[in-house]
Amino acid sequence: MQEFFQDPYHVFEVVSSVVLVLILVADLLMVIKRPHTPSMKEASLWVAFYVGLALVFAGVLFAMGDAEHGGQFLAGWLTEYSLSIDNLFVFVIIMSGFSVPKKYQQQVLMVGIILALIFRGIFIVAGSAIIERFIEVFFLFGAFLLWTAWRQAFSGEDDEDAENGFIRFLRKRINITDEYHENKLRVTIDGKKFFTPMLIVFIAIGTTDIMFALDSIPAIFGITQDPFLVFTANVFALMGLRQLYFLLGGLLDKLPYLHYGIAAILAFIGVKLFLHALHETEWLPESFTSQVPVITTWQSLGFIVLAMVVATVASLIAMKRTQEAPLRRD
Repeated sequence: MQEFFQDPYHVFEVVSSVVLVLILVADLLMVIKRPHTPSMKEASLWVAFYVGLALVFAGVLFAMGDAEHGGQFLAGWLTEYSLSIDNLFVFVIIMSGFSVPKKYQQQVLMVGIILALIFRGIFIVAGSAIIERFIEVFFLFGAFLLWTAWRQAFSGEDDEDAENGFIRFLRKRINITDEYHENKLRVTIDGKKFFTPMLIVFIAIGTTDIMFALDSIPAIFGITQDPFLVFTANVFALMGLRQLYFLLGGLLDKLPYLHYGIAAILAFIGVKLFLHALHETEWLPESFTSQVPVITTWQSLGFIVLAMVVATVASLIAMKRTQEAPLRRD
């Protein structure tokens, strides 16, 4: 134990992990202490603060002379942040689909972020244990990410259907009111107990969190297998998500090509996982594995940034053309 704390990097791991968890908890407790809908200015300042905090964290890693870990964190954080924005888009659909009153949306978001952190933590621990014993799992992770990328880019499913099959099943089996009763999950009306739509919203948010955790954990392990970097990248991606919801809630549906950028990132990392598994597996001859190309951390970071920039710029151009079209007709 003494040797562990003599290493500056290990001390940094412990201290920064505690500080990050405390900041995240404080951010969520603000909802309980001062529930309100933040203005655009307030939301922008908080999002800028958390993004700046992530960049400072990366800067500390670089300052410690650990450029490789610094690059891995940046690539992992950008990947998780892009997936969190996608997660946020589904939150917007759920809130709209179930007509959640604005004054209760902060509480729903708080529960959603807590569940996301819990599920991702569970999958991080499980993923680390599996990788340590069975490196070939990267083939499965890679295949899963490629399938997820295809689904993101080309699936014709109606993503605006806020109610999945399980929720429709619940509606048929239990008594649910048509209206919200403040933020209560269960109420008594004329001596009979009813669940409120808030229960359905929490179930929808929870199942969404599980789905995105299944996507995000293989993606981050494709960039780094360091549990500390995996954890911090996820925490930083979830920081400020509540404020980002109110900042981008009306903009996300105007970024039609965002999901293509996310799909490209997932597909790229899926390929990287395949190549990494080919290098690490023991059942292939070295003469073959030595010919397999290696994707570096900086190549990954460059591709992630490029994919998001191209998707965002293309979306903004498309949005501008859509706004100008009625003017041309007039």
